Amino acid sequence: MGVFRKQASPPDEKDSKSTLGLRLNVFFFSTFVIFCVIIIRLAVIQFVEGPTLTEVETSRDTKSVPLASIRGSIISDDGEKLAYSTSVQTLYVTLTQEYTAKAVDKETGVSSLKPESRANAYALANSLVAKFNELGDPNGEKLTVNEVISSFDLYFKKSSGYVARKIKSGLTTKEVAYFMEHKNEFPGLEIVEEGIRNYDKDTVAVQTVGYIKPFKSSNTLNIYKNVLSAMKKIGADPGLNYKDDEFVGFDGLELQYQRELRGKNGYQVISVNPQNMAEKIEKVVPPEKGNDIWTTINKNVQLKTEQAILDQIRWLHSNTVQGKTHPDALTGYAVAMEVDTGNIVAMASMPDYDTNVWTAPKLEADVWNKIMNNYQNGTITPYSSGLSGHGFSSSVFLGSTIKPLTVLIGLEEGFITTHTSYTDTGSTKFGKAGHETTVRNAGGHSYGYFRTPADAIEKSSNVFMIDKIGKKLYEKYGGKGVDVWDRYMKDFGLGVATGSGLPNEYKGFLNYFKEAESGSVQSALVYASFGQQGSYTALQLAQYASTIANQGERIKPQLVSKITDSSNNVVKSFGREVLSKVDYDKSYWNEVIRGMKSKVSSFDDFPYDFARKTGTSQQQGKGQLRDNGVFIAFAPRNNPKLAVAVVIPEGGFGSNSAAPVARKIFDAYDWEYGLDGVPKKSLKPANDGADVGKGQDNTAATNN
Repeated sequence: MGVFRKQASPPDEKDSKSTLGLRLNVFFFSTFVIFCVIIIRLAVIQFVEGPTLTEVETSRDTKSVPLASIRGSIISDDGEKLAYSTSVQTLYVTLTQEYTAKAVDKETGVSSLKPESRANAYALANSLVAKFNELGDPNGEKLTVNEVISSFDLYFKKSSGYVARKIKSGLTTKEVAYFMEHKNEFPGLEIVEEGIRNYDKDTVAVQTVGYIKPFKSSNTLNIYKNVLSAMKKIGADPGLNYKDDEFVGFDGLELQYQRELRGKNGYQVISVNPQNMAEKIEKVVPPEKGNDIWTTINKNVQLKTEQAILDQIRWLHSNTVQGKTHPDALTGYAVAMEVDTGNIVAMASMPDYDTNVWTAPKLEADVWNKIMNNYQNGTITPYSSGLSGHGFSSSVFLGSTIKPLTVLIGLEEGFITTHTSYTDTGSTKFGKAGHETTVRNAGGHSYGYFRTPADAIEKSSNVFMIDKIGKKLYEKYGGKGVDVWDRYMKDFGLGVATGSGLPNEYKGFLNYFKEAESGSVQSALVYASFGQQGSYTALQLAQYASTIANQGERIKPQLVSKITDSSNNVVKSFGREVLSKVDYDKSYWNEVIRGMKSKVSSFDDFPYDFARKTGTSQQQGKGQLRDNGVFIAFAPRNNPKLAVAVVIPEGGFGSNSAAPVARKIFDAYDWEYGLDGVPKKSLKPANDGADVGKGQDNTAATNN
């Protein structure tokens, strides 16, 4: 019996075609998307990432190694080099793999030089030492083979493999000639001209000039943090790269003018292998010498200023002033600033030291211990710039040197006029009734009748300043009186940066704000009025004196007159620059300057009429109030040429301690430039008449 089976129906032709079409569409769409992504990615690589990738690829093949430039000089106004670089020829070797190939121990995994590499390195070291001994300075230090091997840094502990190693500096002409002539026998050897930094052995304004340190140990300063950041950028100019062992400015003018002094490094373009070892020097770009900085400091005036401070300190140790010696006067600071130009002709922070210690191979611990308290510039900062016997820094209260400004404030505020009279009884009181505080003049003096405010300045009356200005400020402004006082101080450069540009400049200690919070606003203004509330630097005091001499124009202290290139062409010059100005009535200036005539015996035979103010500020030291000597002056009085400020912490009355130093500064300036415009050295024979080195008995002076 046959079986009938129903034949299966064929697939629907329409559905089959539809599915196939969908699949083809998806395939073609996916292919299109993939191609679009590839095209976009290729475009990004070519146009966006291309330059970066090119640089990366190039950096794999070549490396740029900086060649240090010769640092420019720092020169005094009279042409003496205060800091300068002497050229030396230095031998470098760029190691190739024949000296550094290593093998790895399979058991320990420790890599070490292959025997043939070690043999090659020692053969080169022996050959170099033999030539050093034959052609080098017979009196110079002898290098050993082991020292040369150490310089090779075969295990890259100090530098990358492609970086040239310094082998010997200060090559003789014979050594230079030999290695240049036999260069093919010493592959990888290069002779590079470098500079060794030197400082004037007379230690001239050393804290102002500053010092240098290796770049690798200078990254605490923002300027070098920025350099490091720039060096890491791909495509950066290789000439701007710094070497780790390159010396850079770390303080003073060396730091302030680092970019100008440094010049521009050269560089070598070195091809490297995958192991980062040098294969060939492809290109050499020579360095560009740095510019020279011409300071406004006169070496002769500076040295006489420094000596005058040291002499006066010794004199204070052995001569009685007001019945006692001052053995704790150990430091002194002085600034001499031209009134018409702002040029700083002398800036002394004593004691000083030999800056050459910073360029020695190593700063020994005993050397550091000797300089750690006075290596910074005490005329601009109280830190690490010297301490008196009781630890007083270079920044002290102004004492009576504030009184010309106090009177100006009184005149400008209308508390007094140029005809205001006053009877000084020697003391005055302030504060709430029944709780008054009594303040007296120095020494308890009662000066009697003053015809005008000028008499109060001349006699240095504390009670006049308190009654006529300090108290009046409080009565007029109340709690805002301290802010008003502060504004006047800043108008004269007290409590603000002077504008000199020197690094780490201190703005001052404004104790009147602290006193207003912990004591009272009235007491702050009372004590401020006679100079016991603000401590400032010698440079600020010099600018303050100059502002009075210029009748309200506060000018920038200039330490550099010009910058010249290696061909002595002037790159930049500096001139008088007014920072701010106050406009007071002409009669106010005349009254104040007329009152600046304190009695100082050290100026008894001074041939010029000059304006001056002595000061004695007090600080607590081991439970006792101790006197700091302060002095400001400018000469001549009616045609001011030079302003001077001197501070002697723990020196006693300013008339006895600080004023004699100022006299010697004026004499030194008169000799070199002429306070009347005629240098006295052009009129006299050898003796300059400055009497540097001679202590002077000033016990007759009585005003503070």
